[in-house]
Amino acid sequence: MKLRLGMIGGGQGAFIGAVHRLAAALDGLYELKAGAFSSDAEKSRATGVLLGLAPDRVYASYQEMIAQESQRPETERIQVISIVTPNHMHFEPARLALESGFHVVLDKPMTFSLAEAKQLAEVVAASGKKLCLTHTYSGYPMVKEARQLVAAGALGKIRKVYVEYPQGWLSAFEEGSDNKQAAWRTDPARSGIAGAMGDIGTHAFNLLEYVSGLQVTQLCADINIVVEGRQLDDDGAVLLKLSNGASAVLTASQIAAGEENNVRIRVYGEQGGLEWQQVDANTLLMKWLDRPAEIRRTGTGYVGSFAQHNARTPAGHPEGYLEAFANLYRNFALTVQAELAGETASAEALDYPSIEEGVRGMAFIENVIASGKSDKKWTAFTV
Repeated sequence: MKLRLGMIGGGQGAFIGAVHRLAAALDGLYELKAGAFSSDAEKSRATGVLLGLAPDRVYASYQEMIAQESQRPETERIQVISIVTPNHMHFEPARLALESGFHVVLDKPMTFSLAEAKQLAEVVAASGKKLCLTHTYSGYPMVKEARQLVAAGALGKIRKVYVEYPQGWLSAFEEGSDNKQAAWRTDPARSGIAGAMGDIGTHAFNLLEYVSGLQVTQLCADINIVVEGRQLDDDGAVLLKLSNGASAVLTASQIAAGEENNVRIRVYGEQGGLEWQQVDANTLLMKWLDRPAEIRRTGTGYVGSFAQHNARTPAGHPEGYLEAFANLYRNFALTVQAELAGETASAEALDYPSIEEGVRGMAFIENVIASGKSDKKWTAFTV
């Protein structure tokens, strides 16, 4: 049974909205039925026409969509709402959707502020509905393999983690030109208190905690605005202390000229280490203290259950960003479908980012910006 999907945001020219639609469609578990694609009613209508939606299921506002879809018969109304708006337009649509009885898929970072994130957590708990947060990189099969190996103790006690996210697309003052993405991502009124650390630093933070299974407890941040005239950070590095006493280093930069999106993580334990990077996403490199290194590959029979569950093709057929994104949508759909059937979803299906990761992501943003302004070496990570 396909889940009936509605979308808020993601109109013509919006990058991430198209990605969400592709991800939702990949496994045939959703059918896009409705949308409020823009705050401009005509743009929303035009997007609905392009997507082949029924005219009466294309709305001028998210409030109108939620109100009218709520009145439709249970067998017709949408069941899941995907929210793909800029950061400042996450909380209210998500709150209203959850309180109106819809499950929610929400783009990251989860909200505009930590206060909103905490409030949304209360809404999720009270609603009884589910929320999926699209931290894309946790959807890669070999990232899941890395997490499963660490959790099984393959590396021994974790001692050190390095995670980095370098980009170069904001090396110039792009927000001063006709660049819609740069305009909102560098605007404090729409993006929040952080630039690079909110946009991509949260991805690195989530990857660190997801793979290591540990939580950040302290941090010391160096936050920079490199491009003249920019209002939010475009570069930063953070020293971190983890819940088992290990240390970590996180870097996120949008002024690393020539870099694209090569997210990379390295985890080292007492017995060995592992390394994964998006540029070679099908490979997980294992490095051992007392024997030769080994290479694990997506689609093979020797990987764990989580990597197998999240792979679609035989070994040697590259699976990338869209498939990783689709894994989040698929696992969320399998979880919702199991609930509708009165069943319990598998551990593999339940493995998607949710409200807890969203709250911690917003806490990372506020803690890292505060640390960057502080003259203290170490500050506590508070939620």
